[in-house]
Amino acid sequence: MPVAALLPQRPTSLEMSMEGETFLWLIRHAPVDGVKGTIHAADAPADLRDRAQLEVLRQRLPRDAASYASPSRRTVETAQALGLEPEQVSEFREQDFGDWTGHRHDALAAAGGEAYAQFWNDPAGGRPPGGESFADQVARVRLGLSRIGAGPATLTVHSGTIRAALCIALDLTPQAALRFVIEPLSLTRIDRLAAGWRVVSVNQRIS
Repeated sequence: MPVAALLPQRPTSLEMSMEGETFLWLIRHAPVDGVKGTIHAADAPADLRDRAQLEVLRQRLPRDAASYASPSRRTVETAQALGLEPEQVSEFREQDFGDWTGHRHDALAAAGGEAYAQFWNDPAGGRPPGGESFADQVARVRLGLSRIGAGPATLTVHSGTIRAALCIALDLTPQAALRFVIEPLSLTRIDRLAAGWRVVSVNQRIS
């Protein structure tokens, strides 16, 4: 459920003028055009058939904002469908699932591998073979956010990236941040203010 019932509006001139403060529009990419339940690789394409949802989301984004995206194909394609020309930021990529990338979750579970079962005992701290933990992702997203300057900015990224940003903004444990549901083409709004972070809304599906 969204944290706020009201839809976020474009920033006012007063908000835009707050020196040193950053206003972030975090967009989860469109659904992947591929088999559901798969741990998709970075080259998996976006399913951009929901043009109406893309258009209403585009209208909610700030004009003349800086634009960033994960370098994955599905995030870049989504950003372009929203009329954005994003700078690709490696720190905003999805969690690296290493050797499990390209495989279906049900196939991994059925294979009975001990590593897969153990991972779900600690999904925030566990690392897939050859991959990284969600806690590792939080650390690099923190670095990526630190490089974004003042003013409004859009980030077209992944559900894990948005959960990581919320983990940072709310000072949560990585385990607690995994409880957030972040749907495709949803909008999350957070601000980095002089006195700390502010969460405006989470997982809004604008219609």
